[in-house]
Amino acid sequence: MATRTVFYSFYYDGDVHRVQLVRNIGAIDGSPALGGQEWESVRSSSRQAVIKWIDDQMAYKRAVVVLIGQDTASRPWVKYEIEKAWEARKPLVGVRIHGLASMNGGAAQLGTDPFTSVVGSGIVPVFDPTRVDGYGNIDTKATYNNLARNLPGWVDRARARA
Repeated sequence: MATRTVFYSFYYDGDVHRVQLVRNIGAIDGSPALGGQEWESVRSSSRQAVIKWIDDQMAYKRAVVVLIGQDTASRPWVKYEIEKAWEARKPLVGVRIHGLASMNGGAAQLGTDPFTSVVGSGIVPVFDPTRVDGYGNIDTKATYNNLARNLPGWVDRARARA
C-alpha cells in the first residue's frame, strides 16, 4: 500500500526554496507549506508552540520524509521530528535535495545523514536523486527530473521502527 500523505522535515532557513521545488512535483501530498512569516511566528512564540505545531502537523501523516540538505543533520527541530516519527513508529525516509537549484540557481554540498545520530546508521533508507554532467558538476535540472520520477517509489519504501 502506498504511503503518500507525508510530513516533510527540513531545515527551513537553508532549504525552503528546494523544498518548494519538491512540493511542486505534486506526486506526494505533503505537510502544508508554511510561509516565512508563519514559521517565524511559531518559532518565536515558544519551544512548546513549535513542538505543538510539529506534533499537530505530523499526527495524521502516514510517513515522514526528511529532505536532506547541506545543514539538515545539525538542526534541532529536524532531530526532534525524526525522534518523534521514530517513537510514533511512522515510516521514515530521507531524500537528498542538495542537488536541486537554490534561489541563486546553484546546488549545495552533500549533507550528513541526519538519521545516524538519532536512529542509527543504515536503518532508514536515504535516496539521492543528484545527477552530474560530463564535467562532474551537479546538473540541477536532471536532478529535479530524477527526483520527480522516483519520489513516489522512494516514499513507498519508507521504513518504520519494528
